[in-house]
Amino acid sequence: MASRSVNKVILVGNLGRDAETKFTPGGTAVTKFAVATSRRWKDKQSGEWKEETDWTNITLWQAENLANYLLKGKQVYVEGRIHTRSYDDKDGKKVYATEVIADEVILLGGQGAGGGGGRGGDEYAQQAPVSMPRSAQGASRQQAPQDDYPQGITDDDVPF
Repeated sequence: MASRSVNKVILVGNLGRDAETKFTPGGTAVTKFAVATSRRWKDKQSGEWKEETDWTNITLWQAENLANYLLKGKQVYVEGRIHTRSYDDKDGKKVYATEVIADEVILLGGQGAGGGGGRGGDEYAQQAPVSMPRSAQGASRQQAPQDDYPQGITDDDVPF
């Protein structure tokens, strides 16, 4: 009997920095960002509340249009798989990097870049979530009209 395995990650957290999109030599978009997830608990001995934050690096392939919305502080839902890769650093030492390869990213609204803690006063709280599922990414990339760039910005203006 063949063994089964599952590699699935679901995160809901806030972006720690604006997403950055670069392109492979073949023209494939690679968007990277970090998501902070926190947990709180009450220490049994001291009675004090403690908090722990974990940072997870996310890689999203073929979604160049979504990076414009992935801004520091925004709350996101990320679904994907864990991937660990290794490389040799400049000193020849093997380095391991673990990240989540995202299959789906949904903007939840949540906290703004300078915003407060809840959804109540957030300007995005009344908007529906924005999603970019894998099935729609290829179609949106092919159908993007040139006038999607606001105020005359062209591909030549992108710094990378």
